[in-house]
Amino acid sequence: MTERDLVKEFLSYISAERGLSKNTLAAYERDLRKLKDFAAEEGLGLAEVSRGDLRAFVASLSKQGLSVNSINRVISAVRGFYRFLALDRYIEINPADEIDTLSKGLYLPNFLSEDDIEKLFEGPNTSLETGLRDRTILELMYAAGLRVSETVNIGVRDIDLDSQILTCVGKGDKERKIPIGRSAVKWLSEYLEGRRKKETDAKNLFVSPAGRPLSRQTIFKLVKEYSEKAGLEGVSPHTLRHSFATHLIQHGADSRSVQAMLGHADISTTQIYTHITDNHLRNAYKKFHPRSTSSVGLHKDD
Repeated sequence: MTERDLVKEFLSYISAERGLSKNTLAAYERDLRKLKDFAAEEGLGLAEVSRGDLRAFVASLSKQGLSVNSINRVISAVRGFYRFLALDRYIEINPADEIDTLSKGLYLPNFLSEDDIEKLFEGPNTSLETGLRDRTILELMYAAGLRVSETVNIGVRDIDLDSQILTCVGKGDKERKIPIGRSAVKWLSEYLEGRRKKETDAKNLFVSPAGRPLSRQTIFKLVKEYSEKAGLEGVSPHTLRHSFATHLIQHGADSRSVQAMLGHADISTTQIYTHITDNHLRNAYKKFHPRSTSSVGLHKDD
């Protein structure tokens, strides 16, 4: 049966089962068209969509700026559609059975896609001292989900490249240890090699060409400049932190692990990221972070 027939069958079913108006049926059809277009971009048919694909679809609706009510309406249509396909044996496994609607009034954080992260990271000219430093800052903020205040206060001694661990002091002077992946370690190694040759008394990891610690404003400015260069709007240092958490959840990390890495005192603060994916969560950072073990972001001759 064709994609169009599946949707038509579903609309006929809910029309007869629930006696819905033409306007309501038209709204269902529009919402399912959003999913159909998303699936088509991934080279998938509606009956081939997985749970992970639906997580990515819901996240894409958030990035489009849809309200919580609008996203929930789409989720409701999608859940009903796949429940129908499962009942009529068009599919064996319902990919929408664990896709949750969003809480009313929920704030959805702004985050970048993994492709947008790549575009952002291509901005600094790493043949220059400041460009190498800036690339390292971007990599580390995304690799560890750092706040801008935490980034400026990181000391050289807080980085353990051998164990690939960053020690960070966050809100309330609470210390946490965060694993950092291969890509961040690579750029940190290059940056530190030049950083150690600098004549400076600053203990801070990131310093200016004159050897002075960077300010929060400097990092805000460089993130803005590189995001504009990449054609990305509304990006701030905190966007990288949101992207870190969102991508971990999307790749299957459990919320408790993400909570620990973000330094959230309350798990409910972390669970906002599960709302833009779903609650089917598994393991954490090293296995799932997109830059943890891959060679993405490394030099071509590595």
